[in-house]
Amino acid sequence: MGESMTGGRAVGAGQGWTWIAEGFGLFKKAPGIWIAVVVILFVILIVLTLIPLLGALATFLLMPVFIGGLLLGCQALQGGGELELSHLFAGFKQQTGNLIVLGALAIGGWIIVMLPVVAIAGTGAILAVLRGDAAGIAALGGSFMLAWLVAVALSLPIYMALWFAPALVVLRGMAPVAAIRESFLGCLKNILPFLVYSIVVMVLGILAAIPLGLGWLVLGPTLIASVYVSYRDIFGAS
Repeated sequence: MGESMTGGRAVGAGQGWTWIAEGFGLFKKAPGIWIAVVVILFVILIVLTLIPLLGALATFLLMPVFIGGLLLGCQALQGGGELELSHLFAGFKQQTGNLIVLGALAIGGWIIVMLPVVAIAGTGAILAVLRGDAAGIAALGGSFMLAWLVAVALSLPIYMALWFAPALVVLRGMAPVAAIRESFLGCLKNILPFLVYSIVVMVLGILAAIPLGLGWLVLGPTLIASVYVSYRDIFGAS
């Protein structure tokens, strides 16, 4: 399949839970390797954050590459093969350029999101300083709330556009822009299962954080695998 795709198929709301359950099933096939992969990725991201500006830029550009490699690992597990530590870096050997382009497009998308957010919050802050009274403080609070709502509203399409994009690039060889379009349409067709998925993830995220965050050693790989499961469910096997 290529650029003639139209967002895959619509599935039932209950699939939101199924994606997580089957993602955990993939985790159980190689728990030790999954945990090692997540720890290594976490360390890499921490090191990148220590590099001013360039580190953040590199993180955005390289995340689709790392995710693409792990999705190849999920494909191997699904096919009866093994997940290996090298899968974390497999995206540097396959569709690397297109995956990096996805990261660059993500940066552009988040800049677009932040521009009105910063403008709204900044305007509120300036007005608060100029007024210097209780009404100004109230206006500041209102502007921050509005900025947050705008950020949430504008972030949702970004997440939708990027959710399946690495899978479509690395597993189907789609061009980045086409992959983003198909990802957005795929999510749009499946709002209800993604709503269920989001609610379950929120609850599991809270539970995973309770034991010093150690639960994320299981939940993190499960969520990565769930992206692959949801991709197969909506777009079919590659």
